[in-house]
Amino acid sequence: MSLTESGSESEWIWCEGWLQQPAEPRAQRSVIKLGGSLLTLPDWPAAIRRLIAKEHASSRPLLVVVGGGPLVEGLRQLDATSPQPAERMHHLAIEAMSLTAQLAAATLDLPLSTTLESRQPAVLNLARSPDGMAAIAALPQSWSVTSDSIAAAVAGSTAAELLLVKRAAPTASSISELASSGWVDRSFEAACRQVPGLRWTALAGSSR
Repeated sequence: MSLTESGSESEWIWCEGWLQQPAEPRAQRSVIKLGGSLLTLPDWPAAIRRLIAKEHASSRPLLVVVGGGPLVEGLRQLDATSPQPAERMHHLAIEAMSLTAQLAAATLDLPLSTTLESRQPAVLNLARSPDGMAAIAALPQSWSVTSDSIAAAVAGSTAAELLLVKRAAPTASSISELASSGWVDRSFEAACRQVPGLRWTALAGSSR
């Protein structure tokens, strides 16, 4: 694990590491999974812009998948109160991800993409992407799948490395242990099997 210090008090401090080392040569594409809960922090736009700029420095095509954050948590609460068919809630959660994707794209001044092959940094609008929906078709349509597994399936379908951007660092080194602890969902281990490299970055030493 390495700690990235920043030069301004307003900048976030990240820690980062590998969960699955890449093969050589490195993949030519990257997918960034941006945790939806990060969008609830007041200074997220500048911090995420810097992170994306750093990741794009290699000039590899880069696609951002944004989690549903509090919108999906609201759907979970509604489902707990008045249970709905699992497939219905799965598709509503993907629609919620479309809303956070639109918000992130507009705020970060990035294009909103419906293709997985964008050459410039772009935010994926999964619900409107035929290729994206095809990439996740094999995932269970239930709450056992979160945007982490969705991003892994998208990355695997394009042979892209995956970077998980989260509020908290992992507390274990194996994916199965991380799934048991809830850091990733229980479908993630299977979803990431085709991902050629898996990294994480998280807020360091913060009570945010």
